[in-house]
Amino acid sequence: MRRRRSVKILVTLGPASQEAEVVEQLFEAGADIFRINMSHTSHDGMRERIATIRAIEAKHGRPIGILIDLQGPKLRIGEFANTAVELKKGDTFTLDRKKAPGDEKRVCLPHPEILRALEPGHVVLIDDGKVKLKVEKVSADGALARVVVGGRISNRKGVSLPDTEVPVSAMTEKDQSDLEAGLHAGVDWVAVSFVQRPEDIAAVKKIARGRALVLAKIEKPQAIPRLAEIMEVADALMVARGDLGVEMPVEKVPGIQKRITRMARRYGKPVVVATQMLESMISAPVPTRAEVSDVATAVYEGADAIMLSAESAAGQYPIESVAMMNRIAEEIEADDIHRAILVAQRDTPEATGPDAIAVAARDVAETLDLRAICAWTSSGSTALRVARERPRAPVLALTPDIVTARRLSIVWGVHPIVTEDAKDDNDIAARACRIAASEGFARDNERVLVIAGLPFGTPGATNMLRIAFTEGR
Repeated sequence: MRRRRSVKILVTLGPASQEAEVVEQLFEAGADIFRINMSHTSHDGMRERIATIRAIEAKHGRPIGILIDLQGPKLRIGEFANTAVELKKGDTFTLDRKKAPGDEKRVCLPHPEILRALEPGHVVLIDDGKVKLKVEKVSADGALARVVVGGRISNRKGVSLPDTEVPVSAMTEKDQSDLEAGLHAGVDWVAVSFVQRPEDIAAVKKIARGRALVLAKIEKPQAIPRLAEIMEVADALMVARGDLGVEMPVEKVPGIQKRITRMARRYGKPVVVATQMLESMISAPVPTRAEVSDVATAVYEGADAIMLSAESAAGQYPIESVAMMNRIAEEIEADDIHRAILVAQRDTPEATGPDAIAVAARDVAETLDLRAICAWTSSGSTALRVARERPRAPVLALTPDIVTARRLSIVWGVHPIVTEDAKDDNDIAARACRIAASEGFARDNERVLVIAGLPFGTPGATNMLRIAFTEGR
């Protein structure tokens, strides 16, 4: 099941892809890691999907990553006396704490913490930005706003606050329950919604205690000024372009996507580009040319993974969507421009032994046109460092830990292999060569590069680099 591309594909499961047969077809079409959206999944449903994925993993003998996506706080207005109202541009409208049904002049906002945080000049978006209000006056009873963009709003529509740092935790009671259930079921990654500050990620990591890695979804404008702080704490990031495009001008989102992608690479953290990548394939068997270009842009930029959401979760063509994304990625990575862009984005490595070894591995492999870089790793850090350099040669991550292998399924260019830890120096090279040959990365008499850390099993101790020949020499 060797992939012919370096970028990984993250596939969301849902009603259209809940049958075991379909999940297996998604994997065979190109899925590397599966996403379970806890906004729409019960604990029993989550466990059933995890069991299905683990059965496919055992059948195919290849580690598969599983990510649960926590819902996060959902901010909504209250209800109206007549179900809905029509707001006109220039009218005033009040958001208050009164529980009485709303009308054309007011509605309840059952989040007192938001009312306390609002200030004059702040924008309030309702129903994914279809209605736009601008706060003019704030009091203890509520916030008086002017309608900037009018429209129809109905009961319980969502509220977005692009200018307001909301003093609520990214973790709700539901999220804590979902997180504990996911950790107990053995998920590999946890995606955190509504991230505004590094403390939001630290709170989840405190609960996870290393049982799963934590991915920060960048979907709030408030997170952008604190990206570097968030990256320091998070294990990976996701560019959640749908929500970003609601809460800030859509023309700013492509630049932010590139900024996050490049910053994540400098930090050596995996980055996922998500939302609306092949959205027309929810109902059509082929994507638009613009969507193909969108996927291509993420691949050219060197994103670790690209994600399908509704396309695979609820669409009519889930398998075709994965296959299409796979073909686009393979085509783009065969383009010389792709390699030129990755080379141009290289950054100065950190002044550490493991980072120096990773850079040397890339240079030696490219100079000698070696078939593969075989990285022995227990924690995954060695493979992450090599992947950060975006080498031309594929990276075989050899690890005795199935958990590490599954977590690496989201990392660019890494082909994780579960194998016993090496016994000595000779075993390091000999077994790496055998695995590279058996997995189809090298033939007889071809050279591979082997890197490892001595003594064995010491995380972050990468200090050995060796060129080795496959058998038949």
